Amino acid sequence: MMRERCHSIGETAILLHMTTSDTKAADTGGQSLTIDELAARAGVTVRTVRFYGTRGLLPPPAIGPRRVGHYGREHLARLALIEELRHQGMTLAAIERYLKQLPPDLSAHDLALHRAVVASWAPETVESVTREELDRRAGRPLTDDEVGRLGAMDVVAPDGDAYRVDAGLLRLGVELLDVPFSPETVLAARTALLEHSRAAARDLSRLLRDAVAERDAGDVRSLSAHMHPLVVQALLTTFQRSLREELREWLDRGGED
Repeated sequence: MMRERCHSIGETAILLHMTTSDTKAADTGGQSLTIDELAARAGVTVRTVRFYGTRGLLPPPAIGPRRVGHYGREHLARLALIEELRHQGMTLAAIERYLKQLPPDLSAHDLALHRAVVASWAPETVESVTREELDRRAGRPLTDDEVGRLGAMDVVAPDGDAYRVDAGLLRLGVELLDVPFSPETVLAARTALLEHSRAAARDLSRLLRDAVAERDAGDVRSLSAHMHPLVVQALLTTFQRSLREELREWLDRGGED
């Protein structure tokens, strides 16, 4: 049960990133992090941040007074994407090639969407971790209330003195803690999104099955592996654009239904 609901919460996180990206950027547009703060937020070591910088995976920070480097939201989002790619088993050389294919001026929001697509391939592995390890993976110390809210979303679950958690989705759940919506709104969004995504998946699956009905089984598997990431990207892109159009129309009407 936890596994199924975790993935639906992950889908909801993608939705909320889309709907709140502009307001969150305005709220944190001037966000400036030291290297220690960046490492803590990303759940990695300072040494790892510096290593990624020397490899060119992270752009250099802005240098402020006293020659202190300052990092922004784009650095944090890019670092999260790198860690997700590593979680998928990609080598540093492969990660370098992947990042070079991306436009150099991607916003933190766009990088988060790339990470969402990558995370969709994460294995559904639920691990048991200590509270200390849970805080480390979350990238910040979690209060008891925050752990309880993650539990209500079924992102984590008590397991004796430890916690069961899907490592590929924990960070998305943590990000939801900062979204200014009630748990009821989040779960209602989850229900709507899951219902429509399953309907789209059924229709697309039927179309693809009909299109390859006459092909050899080996060709079908090869075509399916090739089409799967393209379909995911297409769904994410079209949904994002449709949602933006709906929000724009709603705002043009003065926020009236």
